[in-house]
Amino acid sequence: MISPFGRRSTVPGRKPAAARPRPNCHSERSEESAFSFFLFSAISASLRPSAINLFPRVFFSRQCCDYTYTIVSATKTSSNRPVRKSRVPPTPATTWTTRTSRGLQLLQIPALSKLPWLIHAFSTAPGGVSPLANEKVLNLGFTDWDTRENVQENRRHFQTAAGAKDLPLVPLKQFHSDVIHVLEEAPTDPCRGDASITNRPGLLLAIQTADCVPILLVDPKKRAIAAIHAGWRGTLARIAAKTIGKMQMHFATNPRDLLAAIGPSIGPCCYEVGTEVATQFLSQFPDAPDYFDEFRTGDEPNPIQWLNMMPPGHQPPHKGVLLDLRKANRSQLLAAGLRPQNIHTIDLCTACHPNLLFSYRKQGPVSGRLMSIIALRP
Repeated sequence: MISPFGRRSTVPGRKPAAARPRPNCHSERSEESAFSFFLFSAISASLRPSAINLFPRVFFSRQCCDYTYTIVSATKTSSNRPVRKSRVPPTPATTWTTRTSRGLQLLQIPALSKLPWLIHAFSTAPGGVSPLANEKVLNLGFTDWDTRENVQENRRHFQTAAGAKDLPLVPLKQFHSDVIHVLEEAPTDPCRGDASITNRPGLLLAIQTADCVPILLVDPKKRAIAAIHAGWRGTLARIAAKTIGKMQMHFATNPRDLLAAIGPSIGPCCYEVGTEVATQFLSQFPDAPDYFDEFRTGDEPNPIQWLNMMPPGHQPPHKGVLLDLRKANRSQLLAAGLRPQNIHTIDLCTACHPNLLFSYRKQGPVSGRLMSIIALRP
């Protein structure tokens, strides 16, 4: 009998009925299970792994439990189990050859050399008529230390060795830009820019470098070509990708059909730039950290600057970072739609090979200039 106040009342002479257990309440059984769980956790933390396997059978042998958990017995990992290595895409093999012609060494890409209607070559330093450090070198750019007559003679010698003796040479006045010229004929004076494209036979496109990246492009289906000069500023401005865009616009080029040749340039072993350059690359390319050996922007805190005993405001400049310009431009070519197997790189560092190549970083103002050329045979 229930009283008006919600309490169970008793009738005189009758024993009170046993109270039924409430549903959803912790019983003695659940309290025992909870105690067992916490006891297992405390003891297992202090035992060896081999002893832990005994506890699930001792403390959790009942068929059901008020706590929803699963006890997984510990297992020992076999030391002989083979470790699965992560699969890394294979790096395309570097394919380039050295051809000696008329006493000059020319660097070429076999994939381009097999096209009978195409001329291409990357120059080297040995040979020529320009005096430099008691040697005769093939300087192909107008510099303060060399005469104009020597450079013109070197250019004639180089063109003859490359099989382009009678073709008009079309160099550019390079200034680290993203300016691209579409050439229908050889201009009277060199154009200001850092890339040129054409589909007209007989025009010998030329790029001069002494550390920067020279890139030659050829469309075998549309018979169109390009020559690109990519320093870090031009790379930052996406000159390679923009040149491909120009070829698509004017020649209906399909990027998947393009062949690319990346010539000798300063390598990631020697090309140190400031952290501000890394910051600029990060603002333009999501994969920019991959271009540097140790990606730093210069804003990282240095909590122990006091160790150098320098007063505030007179701290030494931040250490530079090494930039892989070839990798940065290869990334642009891939992003533009070129197939990986169609990108060929001459992985010679200009600073590491001063006897074979010119390097402004290595030699300073007395450095010569290399030349990269490409043309459609007339």
